[in-house]
Amino acid sequence: MLHTVSLKENSAFRRLYHRGATAGNRLLVVYCLRNGTGHSRLGLTVSAKLGHAVERNRMRRRLREIYRLHEAEFKPGVDLVVVARSASVDAEFSALEQAFLQLARRLSLMEQAQ
Repeated sequence: MLHTVSLKENSAFRRLYHRGATAGNRLLVVYCLRNGTGHSRLGLTVSAKLGHAVERNRMRRRLREIYRLHEAEFKPGVDLVVVARSASVDAEFSALEQAFLQLARRLSLMEQAQ
């Protein structure tokens, strides 16, 4: 991920949950908030309710890959937290990708096509 840093601090996650814009569907919930810098920060939340560590880590890798593939389309300077819902564990990669991009468009996180 070229212009993205991992979001790791609990305070940053809490700030996004309380003050950020949110959008959700049956697979994912996305929180976003402008951070005032030139780079974006990505945080992923996968609850222990979703399964054992293998399944949770696989979900994190899939979400990170979806973001990496489409990173150039996202506006810079945004803090982004993606929360995986239980239905996302059994979802195909393409369905996850479509759900993630749909939520990003709904939150106006994508650059406008030229």
